[in-house]
Amino acid sequence: MDTPWGLGLLAGGTIVLGLPVARLRAVSTKSRAFLNAISTGVLIFLLVEMSGHALEGIEELVEEAAEHGTGLAAAWRDGGIFALGFSLGLLGLVWFERRFLGGARNGAAPRTRAKQLALMIAIGLGLHNFSEGLAIGQGYAAGALQLAWLLAIGFALHNATEGFGIAAPLSGHQVGWGFLFLAALIAGGPTFLGAGVGGWWVSRPTELFCLALASGTILYIIGELLHLGRQLKEESVVGVGLLVGFFVAVATDFVLIGAMTKGPGLATLP
Repeated sequence: MDTPWGLGLLAGGTIVLGLPVARLRAVSTKSRAFLNAISTGVLIFLLVEMSGHALEGIEELVEEAAEHGTGLAAAWRDGGIFALGFSLGLLGLVWFERRFLGGARNGAAPRTRAKQLALMIAIGLGLHNFSEGLAIGQGYAAGALQLAWLLAIGFALHNATEGFGIAAPLSGHQVGWGFLFLAALIAGGPTFLGAGVGGWWVSRPTELFCLALASGTILYIIGELLHLGRQLKEESVVGVGLLVGFFVAVATDFVLIGAMTKGPGLATLP
């Protein structure tokens, strides 16, 4: 386990802990709306966290240029990378749905639509989790084994809530374990790959691009989940679910921050 690959497996593997929610059979409309809204709240927090982290770095470059009179080339470069990644993530998922999933938002059967949403959520989370894996690998490569372990444990806690985000829209539909584990592999597998890559090669532009790409995809997915929530016509339940999901994600993030403060600093973290 004391390798970047092993730590990435630990961090990404907890995605499966949220999968049993998808196997719930008898689920009322209110319960479905509530579970769907919790999933949406988790994703909203991830969008804020990822895009905020990426834009903060660009803002620092602008401030540095203003203070020292240096050029804005670095800020323009990172800003361009962010804009490209975000646009590809958002518009790419629109194209992916139309090309491979039929694009019939209202015409598809509820079970089919739920599976499509789960797959798109898994894709967005997978892009996000690749950057988490990079952070683990960077800590390991820098010789900060304790920090790498703490990051892996913190991300593992966080990814458990992400697994719920995949499974929640599937509740009340008949979905096999094979499909669920495929979705978990798409979402959690990139953590494993990112940790391996980060252990021997680090690239700030690549990390920024992954964060921007994930932000764009998750923004699209949030729109889809909110659309589903409106169809269920349980506005008050949805509001409560959004709050619960958002603050559960906030709490797990605080656990991660607490873990990171116990180890040596790391230059870039998702």
